[in-house]
Amino acid sequence: MKSNIGHYAFIIGVILAIIAGIIVTANPWVVLVLVVLGLVVGFMNVTAKETTPFLVASIALIAAGSANLTVIPYVGSYLSAMLSYIAVFVAPAAIVVALKAVKDLAAK
Repeated sequence: MKSNIGHYAFIIGVILAIIAGIIVTANPWVVLVLVVLGLVVGFMNVTAKETTPFLVASIALIAAGSANLTVIPYVGSYLSAMLSYIAVFVAPAAIVVALKAVKDLAAK
């Protein structure tokens, strides 16, 4: 059940980030929900074996979120907003996973 909660939190977070990028402009409640879902994913969905690939993918998504996609005609602003919201969702999960990895390394 624990992994199912993390799995569903991940799916909901990605879908919410995409929808928010399309229709919402800087709503603090959306950001708060994405951060909470990211924390849930970080605590419940990423195993020790998945830590390195998850952190690499997180870095890539966060870096992509800072790209200037608004120069793409018609869809650029939507893509930029979606990636920004995905970065807001992924960053808390990455912080939790990184802290868990540091704790595991320190325990050895």
